[in-house]
Parts: sequence; structure tokens; C-alpha cells
Amino acid sequence: MLYKVEVFDRFENYYRGVVVARGIRNRAGDERLRKLLEEAVLLVRQRLDPEGYREEPRIRAWREAYRAFGVNPNKFPPSVEALVRQVLKGRDIRSVNPVVDIFNYISLKYLLPSGADDLKKVKGDLRLTYARGGEIFVPFDRDEVDPPKPGEVIYRDDEKVLCRCWNWRQGVHTKIEETTEEVAINVDGLPPLSPDEVWSITEETGRLVKEFCGGEVLCFLLYKERPEVEILREDKP
Repeated sequence: MLYKVEVFDRFENYYRGVVVARGIRNRAGDERLRKLLEEAVLLVRQRLDPEGYREEPRIRAWREAYRAFGVNPNKFPPSVEALVRQVLKGRDIRSVNPVVDIFNYISLKYLLPSGADDLKKVKGDLRLTYARGGEIFVPFDRDEVDPPKPGEVIYRDDEKVLCRCWNWRQGVHTKIEETTEEVAINVDGLPPLSPDEVWSITEETGRLVKEFCGGEVLCFLLYKERPEVEILREDKP
């Protein structure tokens, strides 16, 4: 399975970390992970002003990127902004399952977008690219198709859109569940984060997956000079 990033022509300082894990156990119930998530929530509340959090440089960078591909971040907020807003409004981030808890923890701790997809539900290769318009996308909270607009940054496989507006909203098709055994977790980085910081955060994410889910874990970093990588090889009989 190939993983390709096709937006470096406009976002040359973007870095995407990818954690790929196979043979994981994704059952909920680990108290240690729940505690980590609670600590990250507390850190956000101590660190950010509820009235001015959008001006935090790591959040502002994503708002500017959204505007650059023609999307209003007030209407379609980056995932990290939406998560931070929930926390600053006093809502707790509930524990779902280890993979979801890990990427929420990483997102809150480092103020960057992070999300994941069940690789067994992916068809073909994975691409972060520009929409032609009209591609298939069904969000979590609705049953009807909600296609992206032409030029929108989307994350897709050969059949459908997995996430609209870069990291705004994930689709239902590759939802992470307790039965998930193969996963790809994305770690999105824009300046002021450096490449070394994005890589370090990606490795930390991988260590957490190994600790709480087990399995075989590999980490990758995609950037302008390395826009494509093979993340999975099919097992041969």
C-alpha cells in the first residue's frame, strides 16, 4: 500500500508523520491511558486563553492553511481547533478506545491535528491530495453523501474520501473501533513546528501504540523531498 502526499506544491513546509500498526488490540479500559488524556485536557486549560486560543501559533497556522485552499476555518475548523474548543468550554474528552485516545492525547498535548483510519477498510492506496469535486464522502454524524468542493485538500483512498478539508472531519468508512487490528495514525505538522519536532511526536505516538495496543509498529515522515512511501506490503503465501 502506497501513501502519497500531493500538496507540497502549495504547502512546501508541511510534514506528515504516519504511524502504521498491525496486529493491535484496541480494547478500551486502560486506566493509565485515560489518565494521560485527562492530563492533556488540564494542560490545554492551563495553557490557552478561551477567548484567544485561535491566535496560538500552532492553531493559527492551520487556519491560514485552510484559507489558502479556499476554506473558511470559522465554518470548517481544523480538527485541533475543534478539539481545543471543546476542552476550553469545559467539556471532557471521553475515552473511546486506545487508538482514538492516543491521537486525541497527542493532538491536545502538542496542539496539532491527529487522526486515524482502519487500514482493513481502505481500498487501494492512500493520498492527501486536492479534490476534483463530487468524490464520495459520508461523515460520522450523517448518512447522506457530502462531497468535497473542487480544490479542497482531502485524504482519500482509491474509492472514497476518508477526511475532508485536510483534517476537518473524518468519514464513517474507516472508523476506528474496538475490533480494529490495522491502523494508520496521521500526525500533521506546519511551522512553527520543525521537522524534527514532528518526527519526535510521531515516534512518541508509535511508542504509545506499542505500549497500549501491542502489534507491529512502524513510523514514517513524509515531506517535500519524500512525498511517497510504501507503508504496507501484502503478506505473501
